Amino acid sequence: MKLKHLAWAFLALPLAYSCGQGGNKESKEETSKVVADTVKQCYTASFEGDSAILDLKVIDSVKVIGDLVIKYAEKPHNNGIVRGEFKGDTLYVDYSFKTGQNKQEFSNPLVFLKQGTNLKMGVGVIETSFGRSYFAKDKPINFERGKFDFVTTECK
Repeated sequence: MKLKHLAWAFLALPLAYSCGQGGNKESKEETSKVVADTVKQCYTASFEGDSAILDLKVIDSVKVIGDLVIKYAEKPHNNGIVRGEFKGDTLYVDYSFKTGQNKQEFSNPLVFLKQGTNLKMGVGVIETSFGRSYFAKDKPINFERGKFDFVTTECK
């Protein structure tokens, strides 16, 4: 009787293996779709001696990940990663960065308004809760007072 159960187990093993292989094909296809729906966009901006370079990957026209370097004329530069998403024509991101040679990482929310192919940085009231900073929901964001107007540039 035990031999019969053992034989069934060996027969079921190839079937289980082949079912598991089909899942890998789907995940590879899904991964290729994500790559196909990713667009790289690069921007530069300057303001009174300060400059910034923003390189983004926009996934499915909504999700965003990229690099932002802000070079200040009078203080150390900021170098970090932005992650976020578009909500309509407004891009909300979290900017995780290091300043100069400092090893400590900081995080701030940033917001940009898409104007044609360009991005205008906004200024708003920032609140912090449980160690996470975000723009206050009941306060407007002012895009006229923003320091940087990012214009599209060729990606390197």
